[in-house]
Amino acid sequence: MTLHTWWLFVGAVVLLSGTPGPNMLHILSRSVELGMTRSIAAMAGCLLALVTVLAASAAGLTTLLLAVPGAFEVLRYAGVAYLIYLGIRAWRSEVTPIDVSKGDLPATVSTTALFRGGFAICISNPKLLLFAAAFLPQFVNPALPQAPQFAILVVTFAAIECFWYAVYALGGRSLSHYLGRPAIKRAFNRLTGVIFVGFGLALLKVKPS
Repeated sequence: MTLHTWWLFVGAVVLLSGTPGPNMLHILSRSVELGMTRSIAAMAGCLLALVTVLAASAAGLTTLLLAVPGAFEVLRYAGVAYLIYLGIRAWRSEVTPIDVSKGDLPATVSTTALFRGGFAICISNPKLLLFAAAFLPQFVNPALPQAPQFAILVVTFAAIECFWYAVYALGGRSLSHYLGRPAIKRAFNRLTGVIFVGFGLALLKVKPS
């Protein structure tokens, strides 16, 4: 993996993780309900689930790429197609207010319950496994040892995810207010769509040596 490829990965993950999805909205809602400090347990649960899925997916992909000739190219084009699909879907997505009031919890909820809730939200998302299988191989050089490359990608992903958890938790009510405005959400969706498609097309030009 070259430094250029790694920076492409960082750029893509910053966008992917920052997009309001189940994890981020869960962290946002817990921060609004219970405050930044208490929402850390929910962040830890989401992060553990994310790393577990990514690590398991990377282990399986390493075995597959080593065992099946041509598997890398198949996954590479599938990943490009998936990014372009995400871009088109983001551009065409409906503009509806984001509601962070669902699943209200009492202030006395335990730290363990918050951790379990965050873990369950992330681990139960079937799109995460599909994403990991289609996305991670795009940034791996099949001519080099693959396990260390996957390890770098997973650690990088986890670090960026933590950054966005902090942003959503610290933003709290202010961020939920802006995300609930249709005009802002429409502009965000379309910008996200363009960038996703751009990343997909850029990855077509990346030729691992």
